[in-house]
Amino acid sequence: MPARRSTAKGRTKAKTAPKAKGALKARTAPKAKGKAKGAYKRWVCRHCNYIYSEQIGEPHNGIKPGTRFEDLPDSYVCPVCGYTAKGRIGKWGFEEWKPTKYVCRICGYIYDQERGEPQHGIKPGTAFEDLPDDYACPVCAIDTKINREQGRVGKVSFDPILI
Repeated sequence: MPARRSTAKGRTKAKTAPKAKGALKARTAPKAKGKAKGAYKRWVCRHCNYIYSEQIGEPHNGIKPGTRFEDLPDSYVCPVCGYTAKGRIGKWGFEEWKPTKYVCRICGYIYDQERGEPQHGIKPGTAFEDLPDDYACPVCAIDTKINREQGRVGKVSFDPILI
């Protein structure tokens, strides 16, 4: 039943929902273009460690968000070291970047795959994706306040560190 409001003459009138015509739409990631499908990737320059993100693109250089690395023009140059004394670094100077460190959004704990968590039975070199599905943040797991407010803090609460 719709909510009702009073009018100046004492009668009640049903409230109407605002019109959706001018409503804002939720911002979504751009759809993948070209032959490549699946998750967006990141590519790192082997010379200066600049990271090209397919999801973000380089709008300031005319490269739209969602542009796959393989769809970049052959004349693409690393925007960092391509303008320094190191010379022009093209697509050949990039390799796919895979994160090795992840940070907990709740407490800031960093999982480092090189270090692992030997005290919890996770060997050094274990990739984040290979952690068990029931993995929980070791810091949040011992904090009773976090457990009470957030519940169990699992893998979904971690984000890759972009460095």
